Amino acid sequence: MGYETIMINCNPETVSTDFDIADKLYFEPVFWEHLWDIIQHEKPEGVIVQLGGQTALKLAQKLQKYGIKIMGTSFEALDLAEDRGSFSSLLKELNIPYPEFGVATDADEALEVSKTIGFPLLVRPSYVLGGQSMKIVINEKELENHIIDIWKHLPENKVLLDHFLDGAIEAEADAICDGEDVYIIGIMQHIEPAGIHSGDSYAVLPPYNLGDFVIKQIENYTKRIAVALKTIGLINIQFAIKNDKVYIIEANPRASRTVPFICKAYDEPYVNYATKIMLGEKKVRDFNFNPTKKGYAIKVPVFSYSKFPEVKKELGPEMKSTGEAIYFIDDLMDDYFLNIYSERNLYLSR
Repeated sequence: MGYETIMINCNPETVSTDFDIADKLYFEPVFWEHLWDIIQHEKPEGVIVQLGGQTALKLAQKLQKYGIKIMGTSFEALDLAEDRGSFSSLLKELNIPYPEFGVATDADEALEVSKTIGFPLLVRPSYVLGGQSMKIVINEKELENHIIDIWKHLPENKVLLDHFLDGAIEAEADAICDGEDVYIIGIMQHIEPAGIHSGDSYAVLPPYNLGDFVIKQIENYTKRIAVALKTIGLINIQFAIKNDKVYIIEANPRASRTVPFICKAYDEPYVNYATKIMLGEKKVRDFNFNPTKKGYAIKVPVFSYSKFPEVKKELGPEMKSTGEAIYFIDDLMDDYFLNIYSERNLYLSR
């Protein structure tokens, strides 16, 4: 397409397997100071942030401030999805269900919010990576202790309180959008119940026991949210399903960790397609999507407890996995699937 691609990455493992993915590689920390130096030297036409996870998204505001073109979804749309209040207002306008929530800036305010929403609560700081400091609390004492701990380590950070849908099923969808049309590249159903971080969950592509009614809700909400956020490129949306009703947990207008998984499972270069859309070279309708996967692909979380023996092994809203693997099965009677499905409730902790 005539572009020189420049990658900034500080992780040697992610670069070593795809060493020829870019024309240039800057092996630097993904901090604003380093990024700004590279931009001044290279003078790029624009910067793609949605392929760098939450770390890259955090730099979008600086790019916007200094007049650097963000290719793909705009900073305003990225910020709208990150701001829980604004995003929930959007969902309300679209008449899409979401768990009740509140925002607190001090302990007294948090206790007042809890009385309105009701326990159990999922408590989390805003703008964090990997579910940092997220916890499920069941009473006022636990709530007070946890938010004090959050502000001890993350001062001046807003605390989000969501009503936790106990016993819900969790699923997520990844899609490509050009601002008008949307193509869902995959829907994955988690094996563990909602409450375990998506990075720590076993997840199955395609879903293994969500009915047509639930799937239709997921598809409908994914397409409407992607367009409403003016997404140009990739988006990931996470859902909680309870009593056949689908609730939105969050939307991330970026590539999630499940995108490369889906690309491998379906043998389709979805990131390539999305990049062409971000550059404005193609539209969704220009691609002939033809996934050829039969059976199921299971996302298997990888943990490094042997290297970090002091880390508690119980799983919860804060991510502990250090990677993932892919496992293919022909049908749901496979012994591997039956084994992990039978253990789905064993690891959930608050």
